[in-house]
Amino acid sequence: MSDDFDDLLTANRAFADTFALQGFDGVAKAGVALVTCMDSRIDPLGMVGLKPGDAKIFRNPGGRVTPQALEAIVLGVHLLNVDRVLVVPHTRCAVASSTEAELRRRVSESAGQDASWQSFPTVDDQVDTLKEDVAKVRTHPLVPESVQVGGFIYDVDTGLLRREV
Repeated sequence: MSDDFDDLLTANRAFADTFALQGFDGVAKAGVALVTCMDSRIDPLGMVGLKPGDAKIFRNPGGRVTPQALEAIVLGVHLLNVDRVLVVPHTRCAVASSTEAELRRRVSESAGQDASWQSFPTVDDQVDTLKEDVAKVRTHPLVPESVQVGGFIYDVDTGLLRREV
């Protein structure tokens, strides 16, 4: 059966030939959890010098601390060795440089149908939003004070992180 995924399945077979994580228990070896954007310009492990198995990664539009991200962080802290959490939005992010109306219009045009009902939360001020998101993690009743939480902005043009919180 040939389909649109053949190139990816071929690449997967090559990946599996040298797969080194068999038997790994799934804990974050470096004790790190990272919440970041789904943007393909971001290499979450590489940007902080980690490798597969070192961290738990949660990605979503804008790198926001959503209820789902908080669930992942709590699980990571209590079950998967996480003791440091990085919240990392980035420069030139669509959700920080567009209004929700603009995103709905663009999606509607691309889809050829009305997307006004779809939620696309946007960010007016990245630094203020980052402070709010870090506070959500720090004040969550299931995240102990011993967990270090930092807020950073990743520059997609230089690869550098800038600590904001």
